[in-house]
Parts: sequence; structure tokens; C-alpha cells
Amino acid sequence: MDLREILIFLPCLVAAVILHEVSHGVVALWLGDDTAKRAHRLTLNPVRHADPFGSVILPAMAVLAQLPAFGYAKPVPVNGARLRHPRRDIVFVSLAGPATNYLLAFIAASIAKWRFDSGHRIGGVLFDSVQGDLILQIFFYFALVNLLLGTFNLLPIPPLDGSALLERLLPRTWLPTWYKYRPYGLIVLFMLILMTNVMGKIISPFYDVLRDYVGLG
Repeated sequence: MDLREILIFLPCLVAAVILHEVSHGVVALWLGDDTAKRAHRLTLNPVRHADPFGSVILPAMAVLAQLPAFGYAKPVPVNGARLRHPRRDIVFVSLAGPATNYLLAFIAASIAKWRFDSGHRIGGVLFDSVQGDLILQIFFYFALVNLLLGTFNLLPIPPLDGSALLERLLPRTWLPTWYKYRPYGLIVLFMLILMTNVMGKIISPFYDVLRDYVGLG
């Protein structure tokens, strides 16, 4: 990525992460838990969600190092015990984040496609010119970031959202073992990101579909 692309990509990532987190709190509120509301976290104000390392430093380092961009915000607080049906509803709360990202990706991709089809094109190769269409770039990258974030969070590794679905599917007799090893999920996650190309393999098909949908393939 050149500087222009980085300056577009990082704000898109921050916005996607914030909307992801807010959606957890909103769905939790719908299902009976107002913890996030009382903590004043149902807001789009980035200051209330930003984690200095996870929201700024980490994604910037990843982009500059040519690694898959990833980051996180301060998790929106959810008290599962306050949900009407805790073991079931926590799955809905967890999946609200990826679902929001996929919805945002579809909307942003549709706008990028409209922009492209209307004649606002960058050229034969995606973003090969610094004089390219800024609006098209912003919406394409916002769609891409949301696809990446939504898919990444569906991995069944704690503390990612997909782990809540896996936990719900596990037999109750397996849960004590699951709880024992769950705290090590973050270590496993970082090892996968830094030592393998797992994210590239997961994201590549989505990236290709997005390019084809917008018309940039």
C-alpha cells in the first residue's frame, strides 16, 4: 500500500471496528442487558471505543509490515447473566458484530459499484494512479475492511465472536475443559496471524468476489 491507500484504509478500519462493537451492545440491550448503555458505550464517538494499541498502533504496524491489517477496540461490556436466555442470547450478541460488518460491506460495495458503473473509473488496474477516484477508493476499502473484519471475527478462537457459537455447540460436559483453555486463545490467534498466511487464504476469495462485484476484476 502507498501512503494514500494507508490513509484511506486505517480510518475505514477504525470505523468498522467501532460499528462492530456498538452492534454488540445494541443487540445485548434488545435482549435485556443494558450494561453497555449504562457504560455510555452505545455511541459512535471513537474516543469511547478506541484502544491506543489495538485501534491505532497495531493496525498501523500491520499495514506498514505488509501483514493482514487487524486491530481491535475496547470490548463493549456485556453481562451474559442479564440476558433473558443467557446461553442462547450471548450467541446473538456475539454474531451481531460480524453480521453488521457484512451488511456494511454490502452497502459500501454497492455504492462503489454504482460509482464505477457511472463512469468514475480509476483505470485498468485497481488504484494504480494517485489521481484515482477518491470516493470509489473509500467505499471499496470500507467494503473490504468490513469483509475482513467480519470474516476474521467468525474464527472459532477466543476471544473472537465465532468462539461463542462454538461454545454454544459444545456439550455441557466439555465446557470445563473449554473454559480452562479459553484464556490461551489470544496467543493462538497471534501465532496464526504472525506465523502463517491463514488470513490471506481466508480473505483472498472474498477480495476477488468484491473486485468482480464492483467491476474492478
